[in-house]
Amino acid sequence: MDEHDINQFMDAALTEAKKAAAIGEVPIGAVIVHQGEIIGRGYNLRETTQDATYHAEMLAIQAACKTLGTWRLEDCSLFVTLEPCPMCAGAMINARVATCYFGATDPKAGVAGTFYNLLADTRFNHQVAVVSGIKADESATLLQTFFRTIRAKRKAAKRAGQTSENQL
Repeated sequence: MDEHDINQFMDAALTEAKKAAAIGEVPIGAVIVHQGEIIGRGYNLRETTQDATYHAEMLAIQAACKTLGTWRLEDCSLFVTLEPCPMCAGAMINARVATCYFGATDPKAGVAGTFYNLLADTRFNHQVAVVSGIKADESATLLQTFFRTIRAKRKAAKRAGQTSENQL
């Protein structure tokens, strides 16, 4: 896969992340590619579904498995805007994903090399190759903007609550 293709597929993951942001979800998006074609897409839906497993990668893996008619994604690459968490990395290992490309690092929960490298642990029966930093700035900016907006809304709501209390 050449650099142009890699950037194009990460752009598709960023498009998925923006769908999440548009509905108030943490903006993380993922796509799965097989033979140069996107066969699975996903974006975070944890808040919408109130289901902790509705991460972008999990939904993309489910869609790809359905598309191919198999749980084995051996010849597939996963592109995700944020470094995978332990659950998503475990799903990649179990699905036999070949390569994980990700954007921003996650120092608190990233297990594709930042906090830990679950994907390269040879104690598992499969390892996933990792390529990090693909459109990292765009991915990080999307997340930072989202959380900055949430913090500002909370601060404004708190101020509004204090103002109405002071008026009583």
